[in-house]
Amino acid sequence: MGDHFGSLSGKRVLYTGAAGGLGLPTTLKLLEAGAHVVVLDNDPQKIAQLEAAAGGAAGLKVALCDLSDLEGLHATLDGLIASDGGFDVVINNAAIYPSKPFEDFTLAEMQLVHRINVEAALVCVMAALPSMKAKGWGRIINISSITVAGAWDNLVPYVQSKAALIGLARGWAREFGGYGITVNAIAPGAFPTDAEAIHPDREAYEKRIIDSQAIKRRGRADDIANALMFLASDAAGFITGQTLNVDGGWIMK
Repeated sequence: MGDHFGSLSGKRVLYTGAAGGLGLPTTLKLLEAGAHVVVLDNDPQKIAQLEAAAGGAAGLKVALCDLSDLEGLHATLDGLIASDGGFDVVINNAAIYPSKPFEDFTLAEMQLVHRINVEAALVCVMAALPSMKAKGWGRIINISSITVAGAWDNLVPYVQSKAALIGLARGWAREFGGYGITVNAIAPGAFPTDAEAIHPDREAYEKRIIDSQAIKRRGRADDIANALMFLASDAAGFITGQTLNVDGGWIMK
């Protein structure tokens, strides 16, 4: 994978919320490609699973981090950069997705979603940008969602946060392009992860997904991992400001 898309060997990758879900297999692929991956996550159990799956890979560093604490996140990033150097790739993946009608959300609950899903990404890019600019090379990938195009109900704070990540990708792409930094978003479709627990009738939900997709199977972890590996590579060096839907042909846009 790394050789096909352009070597990621030696690249330092900052990957938020990657200890579980679709992040774990992608982290393993990045390690296989020779990247040094720093994972920020707040779930000790998932961190332990990632570390076990990685089998003690020397290129993996995991930091237990509450991304809702932006000052703490800033301090964590400062420490990582001071000890090991800056980042070549930033993957803004961490997200929470509370589900209920809009009128049942408090403002504080909506602000928490925005802080973790969007403001933490701002802090990560602010920390990584100086070294990317100095090297004349960088990759920033925001994990958005097809819910932005489909406007799912009962997920308003999540949908607006994922739309914000697309806007940031476009704005950053325009501003950073002259420094050899590309910025793109990936909008995954419905993948079988823990996130699906918010849907009470899983069987009906799965049928709706398959019926909606052009490709009649559920998404696999490799589908996201391959897209991420491509956008993080030299092969994608002339692609920026784009949103790649990885959804089996659900949202064709």
